[in-house]
Amino acid sequence: QVQLEESGGGLVQAGGSLRLSCAASGRTFSNTAMAWFRQAPGKEREFVARITWSGVTTYSTDSVKGRFTISRDNAKNTVFLQMNSLKPEDTAVYYCAGGNYVLAGTEEGGYNYWGQGTQVTVSS
Repeated sequence: QVQLEESGGGLVQAGGSLRLSCAASGRTFSNTAMAWFRQAPGKEREFVARITWSGVTTYSTDSVKGRFTISRDNAKNTVFLQMNSLKPEDTAVYYCAGGNYVLAGTEEGGYNYWGQGTQVTVSS
């Protein structure tokens, strides 16, 4: 069983940066893709970024627009989300998710492992 735990959230000013971490414990597999989703109050959970164990990345251009970078350290079973040029509209709970890369794309339904989330608040 794979367990995910996010960390690194907090309060930052607009234009600042933050790096989120997602630590995976338990058994992991090379065919597992990892992704970041976020959910703001009153809104649906949305896709942010995805990365395979081989390093192939996918971004939500509508929400991220090149400001975020996803990366991973497979040896440490950790995935990161570097967030730069943060905006107040980035305020949300950020979730780490994992699933088989064939099924786990940009939709929530493709992922079967989820973390508890970490709060990111961007002030004006």
